Amino acid sequence: MKLIILDRDGVINYDSATFIKTPDEWKPIPGSLEAIARLTQMGYRVVVATNQSGIGRGLLDMATLNAINDKMWKAVNQAGGRVDAMFFCPHTTTDKCDCRKPATGMFKEIAQRFGLELNGVPAVGDSLRDLQAASEAGALPVLVLTGKGKKTSTKGGLPENTKVFPHLAAAVDALAE
Repeated sequence: MKLIILDRDGVINYDSATFIKTPDEWKPIPGSLEAIARLTQMGYRVVVATNQSGIGRGLLDMATLNAINDKMWKAVNQAGGRVDAMFFCPHTTTDKCDCRKPATGMFKEIAQRFGLELNGVPAVGDSLRDLQAASEAGALPVLVLTGKGKKTSTKGGLPENTKVFPHLAAAVDALAE
């Protein structure tokens, strides 16, 4: 089975310093929906793993998160793609959970759910914590320069073997080669 793990905010959709709190605030990054459609056509199972501390902070509730994700799923489907599963951490940094990236809890859950090791599985993110979680879980860290990606790249300290692409579509192009 071919699997890819994507962060949501900053990879699939535009990120916001004030969090994505409503479906109206969720806006896809140009080319990202088509990139997911290509992944689907290439036989990848597409999984989203995202920190959503806005829930823990009281900025949105589960019904609103579900409505935002429904908007994403519909948009991906309309582009001809599919998101096979969604994993999220609702906690804040003060909760000290094992699921909030850079912790690997979501990655371990994905491996268990899909019954496979994550060695070499591309995990695409825009922040250092996305890449650290991927690397620690044995996945292949992939940085996109959308969202916080440019700042993450400039700051440095990326995990070994991190691949860097301007956006999700370019990362998918590299997988297609």
